[in-house]
Amino acid sequence: MLTDKDKQQLQEKGMNAQMVKQQLERFKTGYPQLNIIAPATLDKGINRYGDEDKEKLRSLYQKKQKNAKICKFVPASGAASRMFKKIFEILAAYDGSEQKYLELLTDRGPNSVYFLCEHIHDFAFYDDLEQICSEKGDCIESKFNKKDYVGALNLIVSEKGLNYGNYPKGLIKFHKYKNEERTALEEHLVEGAMYAKSNKEVNIHFTVSPEFYDSFEKHINEIIPTYEERFNVKFNIDLSVQKAHTDTIAVTMENEPVRDDEGNLMFRPGGHGSLLVNLNEIDADLIFIKNIDNIVTDRLKPVTVEYKELLGGVLLDFKDKINHYLEKLTGDEELKDAYVTKIANFANQLLNIDIPNDFKSFEKPQKIKYLVEKLNRPFRVCGMVKNEDEPGGGPFWVEDGNEEESLQIVESSQFDKDDKTQMKVFEAATHFNPVDIACSTKDFKGNKFDLAKYADPETGFISHKTMKGEPVKALEHPGLWNGAMANWTTIFVEVPMETFNPVKTINDLLRKEHRF
Repeated sequence: MLTDKDKQQLQEKGMNAQMVKQQLERFKTGYPQLNIIAPATLDKGINRYGDEDKEKLRSLYQKKQKNAKICKFVPASGAASRMFKKIFEILAAYDGSEQKYLELLTDRGPNSVYFLCEHIHDFAFYDDLEQICSEKGDCIESKFNKKDYVGALNLIVSEKGLNYGNYPKGLIKFHKYKNEERTALEEHLVEGAMYAKSNKEVNIHFTVSPEFYDSFEKHINEIIPTYEERFNVKFNIDLSVQKAHTDTIAVTMENEPVRDDEGNLMFRPGGHGSLLVNLNEIDADLIFIKNIDNIVTDRLKPVTVEYKELLGGVLLDFKDKINHYLEKLTGDEELKDAYVTKIANFANQLLNIDIPNDFKSFEKPQKIKYLVEKLNRPFRVCGMVKNEDEPGGGPFWVEDGNEEESLQIVESSQFDKDDKTQMKVFEAATHFNPVDIACSTKDFKGNKFDLAKYADPETGFISHKTMKGEPVKALEHPGLWNGAMANWTTIFVEVPMETFNPVKTINDLLRKEHRF
């Protein structure tokens, strides 16, 4: 039962009682599982472009980008705490004893804390670490020499030093160059100037956490003049935060609302699917989506630029064709049956739209109505990387309750992993999703779609968290590139592994892709 105080709290968050009641009901009913019927593969669902076609599409993009409003959308609100998980584990367990020291030395692999300590000089933030240590009248070198690992590592992650354990990834120095160091955010500015500029303007939108909004703004204001002069462009940088009304209520394991010591309802962020609201506010002809930690140093950027231009070219090429067909379908009263069939074949064979078996028996007005509804949707072209390791979230053919098949990006949380048939399909995946997307969010008349109408609300999931040390359940909205885009027109394109270089742990910054 919601009290008047609860309703006031909800109003302040931009929510209402009905939204919370629906969420509470969802905890009881759960979400239906997806029915994945086959992985998308190169022979069915994933396009691979040869050199000649690739260059044609890149040229098309380069030609059209001059008159298109392009925006680079970068989710950057996540904290970097998971990057430093192993450091936090060491700090919690290390007591300075010989035994703990020997345990530390046991694992010397590239993902170990020992390896981090041995290569501390190679991190882009080393000079900052050394300066902080010096200001405290100490020396970072001496700390490592004296085996004071707790003191040295603390300076990396805690507020006594760099405070990186509490920072967002976007503000962490990732790369060291001959004469400078760059944060992850700076690398996205450089990328944007290389493939996402139009008429010497670069539009980039970062989603950030509210507590670091001012820090992002300060950092951007400090670096913009340097990069504008270097690339002879004007940067238009926008920041937004995850909207409060997209938070979801937390419940106990018995599905009762969790409250704080003052009796207020407790909420949690609704996952990256909440950012659909932020994406919906962007007015652009072409939007590139890429995560904040998937960047490389300058020497490896050419391949990234090459395939970003390919994705953009594929999108613009298909979008031109779709718009042309929609104009014909809605504006040509004398449209011949053969031409309608041609459009249906295009939708089925090239856009992977499942045309019903009885389509041929439709009257022409019914065929036109069906095709307009299917073609006039948000459109995305998603890069897919060949799976060379363990299968993860990736491209699949999914069948809905109406037995209609569509291409979707599926995570392991979205289907029944106890179903051996489903697991067999999932493990047969040949590619995975690196979150490398070019999309169009306008219709054939140039009007913005309401993206919320094309999400599948049945594709969220229930996660298990802890609050105040107690287990709780939380709702996650349909993922931004999963259920939130379930009813978009989708094209998958193979891109090389070189375009996917995420930084999941601090030691990833020591890989060659992140070294000068």
